[in-house]
Amino acid sequence: MAVCGLLLIMALFVFTNSVSADPDMLQDLCVADLKSGVKVNGYPCKSNVTPEDFFFAGIGKPGATNNSMGAVVTSANVQKIPGLNTLGVSLARIDYAPGGLNPPHTHPRATEVVFVLEGELDVGFITTANVLISKTIKQGDVFAFPKGLVHFQKNNGKIPATVLSAFNSQLPGTQSIATTLFAATPPVPDNVLTKAFMVGTKEVQKIKSRFAPKN
Repeated sequence: MAVCGLLLIMALFVFTNSVSADPDMLQDLCVADLKSGVKVNGYPCKSNVTPEDFFFAGIGKPGATNNSMGAVVTSANVQKIPGLNTLGVSLARIDYAPGGLNPPHTHPRATEVVFVLEGELDVGFITTANVLISKTIKQGDVFAFPKGLVHFQKNNGKIPATVLSAFNSQLPGTQSIATTLFAATPPVPDNVLTKAFMVGTKEVQKIKSRFAPKN
């Protein structure tokens, strides 16, 4: 399974690179200068390139899932691998405890393709016509989430689950729907949320309090 997973991820990288959502590169490489104060669409190139700029060991081990959602995302994007700058690809590992949820969210800059390393997940995305496309996926399965659409993954099994995600962007971006609406800074006005969700102010404030930073 490990060999099959590696071959699949290599294929996904070839695919995502051929349909990158990011602008095409104009040179062999442009290792990101993450410390530069220059603001561009991406990152400016640095001159002192090393092999470490193309390396990241952070997704080889499970992430800690002892949080309120029971899931954790470990990203391998340009902010972790500066050499990905202008290449239009990135990866992530997602670990789920039994019952864990990667809550409804979007990636505004990329399509996502997941490969299940272990366990079983209920996954889905919602189209702009409010149609839910969902399926149960298990070890060895692949599922795609179209760019920009709200989607989720839930581990309804009794054992942990893990996926490897591929994106056709060096920095896909993530907007968690609940966090975006109820924990924005400055906050979204209560009267906007009460009207949108057709609930009272007390209900909105109660939800906001659950997203407030813990002291």
